[in-house]
Amino acid sequence: MLGSIECRCKAIRLVMWKTVLFFGFILLAEGQSDGCVPKSYGHDKIVCVCNATYCDETPEQNPKVPVHGSFYWYVSAKDGRRMSFSEKQYGDCPNTLFGPLTLNVDSSEQYQKILGFGGAFTDSAGINLKKLSKPVVDKLLCAYYCKEGSRYSLGRLPIGGTDFSTKPYTYDDHDNDLTLKQFSLAPEDYNYKIPFIQQAQKLNPELLLVSAAWSAPAWMKSNDKINGHGFLKTEYYDLYADYILKFLDAYYKNGINVWAVSTGNEPINSYIPFDPLNSMGWTSKTVGAWVGNNLGPKLAASSRNNTKILLLDDQRIFLPWFIEKVFTNEMALHYAAGVAVHFYADIISSPNVLTQTHNAFPDKFILMTEACTGTGPFNKHVDLGSWDRGERYMSSILDYVNNWSVGWIDWNLALDETGGPNWIHNYVDSPIIINATSGEFYKQPMYYALHHFSRFLERGSTRIAITDDIQVKSTAFVTPSNEIVVVLFNTWDIPRNVVVNDRKKGKLCVELPPRSMHTIIYGN
Repeated sequence: MLGSIECRCKAIRLVMWKTVLFFGFILLAEGQSDGCVPKSYGHDKIVCVCNATYCDETPEQNPKVPVHGSFYWYVSAKDGRRMSFSEKQYGDCPNTLFGPLTLNVDSSEQYQKILGFGGAFTDSAGINLKKLSKPVVDKLLCAYYCKEGSRYSLGRLPIGGTDFSTKPYTYDDHDNDLTLKQFSLAPEDYNYKIPFIQQAQKLNPELLLVSAAWSAPAWMKSNDKINGHGFLKTEYYDLYADYILKFLDAYYKNGINVWAVSTGNEPINSYIPFDPLNSMGWTSKTVGAWVGNNLGPKLAASSRNNTKILLLDDQRIFLPWFIEKVFTNEMALHYAAGVAVHFYADIISSPNVLTQTHNAFPDKFILMTEACTGTGPFNKHVDLGSWDRGERYMSSILDYVNNWSVGWIDWNLALDETGGPNWIHNYVDSPIIINATSGEFYKQPMYYALHHFSRFLERGSTRIAITDDIQVKSTAFVTPSNEIVVVLFNTWDIPRNVVVNDRKKGKLCVELPPRSMHTIIYGN
């Protein structure tokens, strides 16, 4: 009798435990309904998997601006957290071994307005997108452009081919076509760029496009090649300006208004011996003459006269001296709206050169227009789940926005698992990697580093003063919605207690996990 009662009790306990575990699993699943589906590629290397039916999102909180006395807090960390959300109350930090670090926010001290964040519509990105089913493509573009995604508001558009194409090409590869009669957009535009730009514009009508040519048609150049040590022949200065205008008109006819055009991608590459990259060289004197005498006047007199002209589009090691020399040409100074910068040589150049450039020409904006990791022959091109690469993006964005950049544009929106395709095998990494075999894509830590900014900083947000720390990097903004947005980056391998002290609102206390990225939002 006692044995049968004991058996029944064990059976009841077993049923109870199964019930608890079942409902616990349901609650956990519900709690993670918007969260990352992780996939590990080794120690601390995690990607978030997205497919036709699911992709993690960052939903809008209600109310959008936290009520007085509370703040919103989003965390991504090396431990695997991705945009983990919590709502906290104002208050003092507890005493700790190191003591809290206080960062003072002052919204009365204001700097530049933010234009936005984004990535590039390369041929390679389009080729990889075309390998996916429509539902997966929709998820991927939504991850970048939807309100619940990264809310990208900038995009970069190559004028013709780049190394991230399957072959070199321009829009008029017919020798000595002095009337540009043979000019036409390429099949790559209609297959790999225009459809996805149009879809992105529908998801975010505020999207602005920055364009750049890697090279003029080879027959216009001194070396008659798409790459190498070649420069635009002076007799073709006017014709090449017409070529750029034809590109702007052709895209406009496809419903795409290009907001800005640069003077050309990385012109200094043409000075590097044996560099296979598509390129065309400029000097400060020649590019100033072309902008001042040809492109600027022709653009101003055209139906595309609202298109901005950006100078340099190369590494910041050339600042401020290159721009100073260009602007000795008064007409170039008149027509150029801003300076485009790339991040590849930043390790040998202080971000302070951006501030120097701004101080010298405060009416010209600065925009970071290309960045990627995994470059060079000795690096792993695609390193799935690399937190270090996410941190490199976070550090770079902080450096640029804290030194007057109005935005930050990533390179390829999506690549395959080799980091291509690329016609010269110049493979690199991307925030989103596509696995066409399984019909899914992977969000890497680089994606979330950008997300911590782009998701919360609507166009017109203004950078405000915040104190910085050598180990906990920071920046802050006031948005048009009257939110204060603070972005923090704990570079330490230990937790840090931080007090965000707003002299108008009070103290916000957070403990930052080791190696972590943060966005904090509260009412102004």
